[in-house]
Amino acid sequence: MLKNQSKWALAAAITIAMSFCMTAPVHAQSEADCAARADRAQRESNSVLGGAAVGAAGGAVAGVILGDSRKATKRGAALGAVAGGATNAVRKNKTYKQAYDDCMAGR
Repeated sequence: MLKNQSKWALAAAITIAMSFCMTAPVHAQSEADCAARADRAQRESNSVLGGAAVGAAGGAVAGVILGDSRKATKRGAALGAVAGGATNAVRKNKTYKQAYDDCMAGR
């Protein structure tokens, strides 16, 4: 009976030791590492120019519907481009901040 208990204890000890060896250590991230990770996340998000193009298209459509002239279409496109570009710039900044904060928190 004592031999069976020692075999189980040895098996448990080996299992625990193997589980410690197989887990990857978690290292604290440096500010530079997190900044690099956040920069990559920001670059992979949508571009400000793409947001401006989508905004310009939407603004042009709104200008056609509301103004029914070329002048209204141009104004709508210009306003849409500014709004779309600004919106995407804010999103890129939020993406950077979220990725940086997650990295510094160890997530």
